[in-house]
Amino acid sequence: MTPEEINARLLYRDGLMLVLDKPAGLPVHRGPKGGENFEQAFDALRFGLPRAPALAHRLDKDTSGCLVLGRHRKALEKLGLLFKQGKIDKTYWAVVEGGPAEEEGLIDLPLGRLDATRGWWMKVDPLGLPSQTRWRVMGRAGGLTWLALAPLTGRTHQLRVHCAALGFPILGDPIYGVGPRADGVALHLHAREIVVPISKNKEPVRVAAPVPEHMRERLAACGWDGVEAVQINPLPEGEGRRAAAG
Repeated sequence: MTPEEINARLLYRDGLMLVLDKPAGLPVHRGPKGGENFEQAFDALRFGLPRAPALAHRLDKDTSGCLVLGRHRKALEKLGLLFKQGKIDKTYWAVVEGGPAEEEGLIDLPLGRLDATRGWWMKVDPLGLPSQTRWRVMGRAGGLTWLALAPLTGRTHQLRVHCAALGFPILGDPIYGVGPRADGVALHLHAREIVVPISKNKEPVRVAAPVPEHMRERLAACGWDGVEAVQINPLPEGEGRRAAAG
């Protein structure tokens, strides 16, 4: 990814953190087998600081949307603590196969590793770590449902496993979905909004990422109006670039 391309994905910037719009299909960091990753381009986001920003959390390779970076060590420590304490609110949009009968609810299912041979694949496990996800139906159409998902805990693959366990897997999920994924449909999971109380004396920073192209058609079918207001030019230090909630 070129410096111009990653700067075009900058949603918010201040002295402590950046929020980027991560593209689907690109790992956030280098894996054991190497290959292209989002982190490779972070050096273009120093904006005068001596070191490149670093990841404050992770998103799955196939998940798009809001990704938070800390701009220096103290910022990373502060962000890490906020994530650990559950003080950062995250909202994901997903298109799922089928859908719940109710309009909103709470999934409370502990999660654990599937087995030692499957890397970070997860399963519902009574002996696993507590895992909770709030959800709300945003729209329905043609056997699909548009959900807003708010993870109250931060387990690996939490949203994907929780939705699949309740019988409505996320569309395009190659691991937890139903049947083969030979149709080429990408994972329909997007980190839509993040709210970070980074400063004690200021309102929390609220940032939203625009809907990726591969999700637009099915979200529109489920009732999304398609309205986005996305600024495309970087703003000076201390100001943010934000996507309207749409």
